[in-house]
Amino acid sequence: MPNPLFEKQKEAVTLRKLGKSLSEIATSLRVAKSSASLWTKNIVLSNQAKQILSQKKIDGQKKGIASLAIIRRKKQKIIENRIDKELKSMKIDKSMQKILCSFLYWAEGEKTTSNVSFINSDPVMINAFLILFRSSFPLDETKFRALVHIHDYHDDKKIKQFWSKKTHISLSQFNKSYLKHHTGTRIKKDYKGCIRVKYYDS
Repeated sequence: MPNPLFEKQKEAVTLRKLGKSLSEIATSLRVAKSSASLWTKNIVLSNQAKQILSQKKIDGQKKGIASLAIIRRKKQKIIENRIDKELKSMKIDKSMQKILCSFLYWAEGEKTTSNVSFINSDPVMINAFLILFRSSFPLDETKFRALVHIHDYHDDKKIKQFWSKKTHISLSQFNKSYLKHHTGTRIKKDYKGCIRVKYYDS
């Protein structure tokens, strides 16, 4: 009379030689993964079986990374929705705009000049500051000046056009660009340099 346990052990060995993982063997035979490992630990795998298992490991890692990315996106969406809800409930009047503008300037603005000078490489940060600055104070747009910091791999004209569009500052109010030293070892994709926006009135 056949021994069910012995038959399962034989089947485990066969499956392992075909390149099945321990998890696959355990699921197929409805046994613990530890049992599948014990029954197949002395098997010498063929190169083909090793390649199959190696590819499964790579595929599993990719699947795990993709799953984590989905989880992170879901968490990020939850956070964004909470922030959006919180912001919509806030009353942002002119006084609040001035406070927010001051906070941004405190973080990224120059504090030792007789003018308002703000520098950053993030278009969102620059745009946020200028929106708050313009909405908080009566300004003379002709008093704005802009200076972009670029590397030798940048197209100066295109970079100025990019920042002019983002800041709504005329190209005629842009100074000669400052060329930063570049080692050539790393080029940031889509990096538009950084910009210093000055308003000549303290």
